Amino acid sequence: MGNSVSAEAGVNLPNIGNSNPPPECPMHQKTEPKPVETKRPSECPVQHGKDSDVNPYNMMPPANQQPAPDQPFELPTQRQVSSIPRAMPDGSTEFWVYPSQQMFWNAMLRKGWRWKNEDIKQKDMEDIIKIHNANNEQAWQEVLKWEALHAKECGHPRLKSFGGKASDYSPRARIRHWLGYELPFDRHDWIVDRCGKEVRYVIDYYDGGEVDNQYQFALLDVRPALDSFGNVWDRMKVMYMRYRYELIGSKENTKLTN
Repeated sequence: MGNSVSAEAGVNLPNIGNSNPPPECPMHQKTEPKPVETKRPSECPVQHGKDSDVNPYNMMPPANQQPAPDQPFELPTQRQVSSIPRAMPDGSTEFWVYPSQQMFWNAMLRKGWRWKNEDIKQKDMEDIIKIHNANNEQAWQEVLKWEALHAKECGHPRLKSFGGKASDYSPRARIRHWLGYELPFDRHDWIVDRCGKEVRYVIDYYDGGEVDNQYQFALLDVRPALDSFGNVWDRMKVMYMRYRYELIGSKENTKLTN
């Protein structure tokens, strides 16, 4: 399993066949994403530096659906709408839209990547997009588990913006690495709109091995950033709940074995 990255939503991807897709792209949901026509769309992100035409909410340049001059095969331009709601400046809700295979390809060329015919096949691009989308959906479901702590306060959190920080390892990832564990292959910071309150989440993506039949392979470490008292308190509560659950479970197992 390689350490290359997906483009458009910021999640690194594994090698597919002999391909070596590049590092860039957010997101556990088993339902198939809905067609673009069913919801109001919003662009899905990939970091491209500080270009003047990059959207600050998703770090994406304008969508490019045109084939590249030296492209070895045609790629579909159809896009899928995610299940992830986006907080709009006017207060309305749209849904983040995943990139097409053609957009993904063009985004990688923009970053300076070049493939040869033997490096990647048309089917590989289809698999890469499915993996990318599954990772994004998985990440959002993990965020919602944390947001459930605030269900009374806000019943419809939305993703406002996000960006990739693949080479900027989180303090927790660095500590784990010092203890002998592998580093994550990607990191994202997501800004969630909790009914008017902005909450930052840190997501570390670890290589989980082979891609399963749901196109999932990443192990996600999702948690609120330690940049506010509320986030620190949430993490303390969850740590206590996990400890209590494990303690109760160990006591029940002891009773059963005695």
